[in-house]
Order: sequence, then C-alpha cells, then structure tokens
Amino acid sequence: MKSPGKVLLAGAVAVATVGALAGCSSAGGGTSDGKVHIVVAPVLPGATADALKALADRVKEFEKANPDIDVKAIEYQWTGTTFAAELAGGTLPDVFNVPFTDSKTLANNGQLADITADFKKTSTADKWNKKVLDVATGDDGKIYGIPWGPYAMALSYNREIFTKAGLDPDKPPTTLDEIKAAAKTISEKVPGVAGYMQMTQGNTGGWELTTLTQSLGGRMEEVGSDGKVTVTTDNDQTKAGLEWLKSMRWGDDSMGKNFLFDWSGINEAFAAGKIAMYMSGSDVVGSLMQANGFDQTKYGVTTFPLADEAKAGILSGGNVDVVNVKDTAEQKAAAVKWIDFYRTQPNVDKSAAIKNAETLKAGNQAVNAPTLPLFDKATWEQNQAWIKPYDNIPVENLKPFTDGIFDQTIVPEPSRHTQDLYGALDAVVQAVLTDKNADVDSLLKGVDEKIQALIDADAK
Repeated sequence: MKSPGKVLLAGAVAVATVGALAGCSSAGGGTSDGKVHIVVAPVLPGATADALKALADRVKEFEKANPDIDVKAIEYQWTGTTFAAELAGGTLPDVFNVPFTDSKTLANNGQLADITADFKKTSTADKWNKKVLDVATGDDGKIYGIPWGPYAMALSYNREIFTKAGLDPDKPPTTLDEIKAAAKTISEKVPGVAGYMQMTQGNTGGWELTTLTQSLGGRMEEVGSDGKVTVTTDNDQTKAGLEWLKSMRWGDDSMGKNFLFDWSGINEAFAAGKIAMYMSGSDVVGSLMQANGFDQTKYGVTTFPLADEAKAGILSGGNVDVVNVKDTAEQKAAAVKWIDFYRTQPNVDKSAAIKNAETLKAGNQAVNAPTLPLFDKATWEQNQAWIKPYDNIPVENLKPFTDGIFDQTIVPEPSRHTQDLYGALDAVVQAVLTDKNADVDSLLKGVDEKIQALIDADAK
C-alpha cells in the first residue's frame, strides 16, 4: 500500500499549471499549434499553496526545455474503487499515479500504456534497482510505469524517550526480542508511554501484520507455477508474529491502552510522546513534521529486524507514475519525458536535486527523509551529498536505517486483492490485542477463505 499522507511534493519538486480537480487526458494529443498536449496529475487534492506554486514554476521550466510539449497539471487522487469507471469514461489524465500494489495487475490487464521504448531512452534506464522497477514491469517483460518515492517498512523510535529509559538511542533494537525487551524497559521506566505499538485499523493492521510475517520468512499469498494465487495467512510465521504481539500486550503490558490506531492516529500518538517505537514506512518523518509538528531532532529510525531465514525480507511500497492506455505515441513519449523530469531527475541530476531540496526545506518538509533507493548505493550517496546543505533531519539519527537497508532483501506486497486482505487481517490483529483468548487459527482460516473466494471469482 502507499505510505499514506504523501500529499505535498512527495519527494520531488512539482511542475505544471494547476487546473481543475478532476481532469481528463488531452484527447488526440495535438492541436493546430503543433504541440503535444498532456494532462498530468502530480499532486493530491489539498496540496498547499506553496506546493502548487512550485508545481507551476516547474511546469514552466519543463515547457521551456520542451517547447513542443504543453503541460496541464491537475490535482487528482487515484482510487481502486473508481478507476474502472474513470478508465471507461475517458476521464483519466495522461499521467497519473497508482500504488505499488496495483501497477503490475493493471499492466497485465492491459489498462496501462506500454512505455518500454520511451523509457529506454531516459538517461537512467540502465541504473534502476531491479527490485523497484519490477513493480512497473508486466509479466510480458515490458515497462508500464516509472516508480517514485519507494519506502521500506522500518522501526521508528523516539530518541528522547530512549534516553529517559536508560537506553542508547544510537543502538536501537536489531531483533524482535530486543524490541520486546526495550518496550518493556520503556513502559516500566517512563510511565504513560507505550514501549511499542502497531497500527490496527483502516487496512493498516493487515499491512503491518504482512510486514511482520514477511520479516519472519512467511507469505500471505503464494503464486503457483501455473500462476494460481493461493491465500496463505494461516502460516507459522504469521502465528509467530501474532504471538510476539500477544506476549508484549498480555505478558509485558508494554503496548499501552489504546489498540485501535490507524496511520494518522498512531503518528499523532508518536509525535505526542505517547508511543516510543512503532512500525511504519521509512519516510514517515516527513508527515510527522508536516501534520504533527514533530521535532525531527527526536526522531530515530532503523531497519525492521529480519529473521535468519532464506525467505525473510522487508516489505516495500511506494508509487508508480503511469500513462493513459488511450494516449497517442506522441503523448506517451511526452508523458515519459515529464515523469523522468519531475520524478526521476531530482535523484540523479544535481541542479534538480538542489531545487527539490530548496523547495522542501522552504515548506518545512523533510528534505532527507530515508527512502528506498531507486538506483544503486553510489547514486544515492551522490544525491545525499548534493542535498546535504539543506538537510533538516540529523543524518546521524537516520544511520541505523540508511546503513542497513542496502543489506536487506526487499519483498513486495501481496499482489491480489491486497486491500481486501489487509482489511480482513485488521480484525485478527485487533482480536489478539483485545482478547487474551483469541482463536488465531480460526481467525486466519476465515481470512484465507474470504480472500481466496475473491481471487477465485476473478478467474471465472
């Protein structure tokens, strides 16, 4: 799923003249002025005035460099429930954004434009982290989008609370047992603070339980050699993860008193100093600063622990900019140029990186929030050097994550009925945290049956 709440510039400077909230593609792509016209959707509804101004400035810059392309930018939010109707009705912009969880399925269904040829013309085509680019690659091996803003799930923690509890904030937990021990110490030595907590509602409970399962080497869905997807939440790793949560909740009493948190709720509680550690996307500090006024000097983040198992990996997510399947060849080429300029170049071009950092810092947005690298480590380190003068999060506070993420195996989210799966798993996590005698086996079997029925129905 997307790391929720990425509303403003989402880690890249914006570009365009902002138009109506709901727009459509530029039918035909060309007019009597001889230009190729595209409608792009780089910001979500509710973007700030500063973000929209930056967007307009960047559009002018793009159009100056590409005088044969006319760009109209709109505020737009993609949702799975409305996408089919928008596709059928021709109301999708030429460039729009979808989450990692949906891009491959949409590509395989023929609902996205094949941009392979134009993508290969970009300067970074051969530099991509293959595991990141895979989310935009169809089963036919063709490219159907360009990823941006990828994150890895991580362990966020409050350095000030660690110090109060007598823990070293520069040496955060590296195993689940160490998280449990630290949570117990914090809850005992810092009254009123939950040592550790996870999200439990609005599909986030299932999202984080899936992260926990994959970190232990399990999978919520398995894909057979024939392509058939089998739901497998009733596995040993999921049960072990739930048992770990149960031991902190009912054994150590280190998870506080509130067990109904969604993404915004847990961020608010963490920013208020009510939670010392929690699982979230590695980029969450940006939202904590913007939405919650969190003092970023107190922020610490480290990689979420992986078990010593062959299949153990950390869940990743993010966004993919894709192109309307109805676009002309000229529009597709223009769209890829735009995406590359707006999303990708700030990662590899010094001038674009600095402009992006300046804009983010001016808006009190996180400049150097840790994300999953799009390319190799050397490219990432070069980018960090360019933006260093604008950093507004202490780099040393991020080192436990940035030093460790390159050694972790990245595992994508379950690919089929992802949000339905997460929603069903919410109830399981809530039950474990609120009912000491919750029947985990029965609950997980129920999830398997419910989501399997949805997947099987798709094949009919």
